[in-house]
Amino acid sequence: MGARDTMPSLNFTCAKKYSSLFLATRSYWKSCSYAGKTVICLGLSALIHVVLGFSFELSVDEAHYLLYAKHLAWSYFDHPPLVGWIQWPLVSLDASTGVLRLIPELLWLISCALVYIVTSELQRFLQYKGSNTAAAFPPIGASGFAAVLIVIAAPLPHVLSVGLLPDSILTPLSLGLVWMALRWLQTERSFTLSDWLITGLLLGLAGLSKYTAVFTAFALLLVVLCPPRKPWINKLGFYLAMLLALLLISPVLYWNWINDWISFKYQLAHGGGSEWLFRRFAGFIGLQLVAFGLLFAIGMIFFLKRFWAKSPAAIVCLLGFFWIPFGIFALLSGGGGLPHWTTPAWFCLAPFAGIGIASAWASQQRRLIRFIFVLQIALCLSGFGFVLSGGIVSSNPRNNPIADLYGWDQAGKTALALSKTNPVAGIAVQNWTLGSRIAWYARPMSVFILDQRQDQFDLWFGKLKAGADVIAVNWSAMPYTLPVSGTQPNLQGAFTACQALERVEVRYLGRVLSHFDLSLCKNWVPKDPN
Repeated sequence: MGARDTMPSLNFTCAKKYSSLFLATRSYWKSCSYAGKTVICLGLSALIHVVLGFSFELSVDEAHYLLYAKHLAWSYFDHPPLVGWIQWPLVSLDASTGVLRLIPELLWLISCALVYIVTSELQRFLQYKGSNTAAAFPPIGASGFAAVLIVIAAPLPHVLSVGLLPDSILTPLSLGLVWMALRWLQTERSFTLSDWLITGLLLGLAGLSKYTAVFTAFALLLVVLCPPRKPWINKLGFYLAMLLALLLISPVLYWNWINDWISFKYQLAHGGGSEWLFRRFAGFIGLQLVAFGLLFAIGMIFFLKRFWAKSPAAIVCLLGFFWIPFGIFALLSGGGGLPHWTTPAWFCLAPFAGIGIASAWASQQRRLIRFIFVLQIALCLSGFGFVLSGGIVSSNPRNNPIADLYGWDQAGKTALALSKTNPVAGIAVQNWTLGSRIAWYARPMSVFILDQRQDQFDLWFGKLKAGADVIAVNWSAMPYTLPVSGTQPNLQGAFTACQALERVEVRYLGRVLSHFDLSLCKNWVPKDPN
């Protein structure tokens, strides 16, 4: 028998083997409980996150918060300290970027687990409220599974699962407070001392993670005041919880007190943004729907349509964990804002949307849900591939947002090496977003920001002194004219002269993404403040 005669037989054998494997996998999937399916989906997502975490360099915010851990303090200029504190053990061990990124991945997994738990508790609560119509609800496990799938299919939370931001920490803490709120609303049980202490612990840690945790605290207060009212003002547990929360946030208060309350002044100005424009507000709403997905909206439509009557007052109060922070950020978005600020709010909405999606699925309304889910997963996978591919092929690095994730390690180490052969006071850049990664990859060199804006770098390294020499770093995707006497004036001052030293080309997958120009700038002359 010749080779040609054996090929069809081999192809048939391979096809039969893969068909058997597919059928076995499908049979196993169908036999899994909803909890088992949830674990499988989270495991696959986590594997993708870990691969991404080891594949590219730090983003600007990641590097900034890692510097928090390198410069431990009671608090910091722009955020409370918890985002730096929790990274300190790994930073002190000089862990790699991929290992450091296991922290946000763990927080993402905890958040997803809490989404499943809170969804189950929420459905039990609503079924108890409307026990005579409990059959209208889908299986509790199905609701939890659907809620987790909504989160997995949301594009933006995957960013926070790879890069640690304060919102990565605030998200599980907010879900923990939703869980405690559900326990408070259960009329058949009392709110125990341990419940109060857990609530105080969660509030305090939330305050240590981000200043916007105050919106979550307002949502919790709304639930406490929700009818039917329970006595709380005369409970010892309430005062112990408040005392615990205040003790936990006391480092932030103390640090701001001795630093003229600069964090609060900065946050008030930062939150207000610039001139309010309706187009910014409309763009924010549209971007939120893309960043977190339509499944949230579809799930909420079905939830409110089918289960609103179960307990309207309680639902409004519990939804406060979403609509209070989201509404405030939406109103502020007319003056400017960032899309990830609402992440904790969307995670708190997921249990409601999950019950709605599971209910619609059980009633055979599956085609639209399946289509939107596949579309969102395809968007997520496209985003992962876009990052790993190096982004857009363009001669201008400013057109490629992914160029921001490559080359900083090489640039930082080159700047550090040049600083050893050219005695200088440190490294200089002209924007804080350029400073964070250079400061991380060129540590322990001082990094000076040559702009008028006060920021954390001024607290870490101070202002550049008169007569100082530096290694100036300029990046092609955010280029600046070096502040030299006789050129366009810098708000802070100018150097007598700058001499080009080296150009670092950033190559990835055979193409140049951007480049860094490093120069020796001498004799800094600050501007006369008068």
